[in-house]
Amino acid sequence: MDESISGFRVRGTWGDVVEHGERITAALREVDADDPFRDEYEEWDDWRPKTHERLTTDVNEKTAAQASVAEGEGEKAGEDVDDDLSTAGERLSESYERLDEDDAEGAVAKWGESIDHVARAADTAGRKALRKVENTVYKRVMTQVAPYYFDNDLISANIQRVRGEDDAFAFEVQVNDDGLRDDVRDVLHDYEEHVSRWHVDTEKSTDAATAAEGVEVPNEGGEAKHTTN
Repeated sequence: MDESISGFRVRGTWGDVVEHGERITAALREVDADDPFRDEYEEWDDWRPKTHERLTTDVNEKTAAQASVAEGEGEKAGEDVDDDLSTAGERLSESYERLDEDDAEGAVAKWGESIDHVARAADTAGRKALRKVENTVYKRVMTQVAPYYFDNDLISANIQRVRGEDDAFAFEVQVNDDGLRDDVRDVLHDYEEHVSRWHVDTEKSTDAATAAEGVEVPNEGGEAKHTTN
């Protein structure tokens, strides 16, 4: 592992990349980062490369999903475009009814609610359209010229194939919290000094699985995560 201002970096085989991600994840657990950054930790743990995965499919899909445009208020409320437009029409009708009843204040309030639902429908439609384009562009174009990346409040990371070298990858991980970064650094250095062999996690069923770009999946490491000298 190399360390720089921008993070903890490894360059090697797919197995080296997977091990690097596992070491950092284990270090985050040891410094209790999975408590204050529970959601961020789980996002990272899901995204980090796994031994049974392929870079151009599995990691690609997860990166596109992680980079996708966030949900708007309508989506968070479980309402789609048609739902909001239907509600907007109902509120507009209610606004006209209030006018017929000489309730100007009520009419304005209902008209405002109608506008809010129209705006939310437009926001939802726009986000979905942008998300679809973004996802397609990312998968088909961006990963050809840029690394696969991950970013949240806890971790920033990127991985890419090393051009001109078969089955070689560069994987860099940055711990974004200054205090946690120092603690993680200490744990990683402790691993390097005392862990003689790291047993990479593998899925139970890997008969047809290949890692990265055709690299064979290593044997299962059993219960132990790592072995000390």
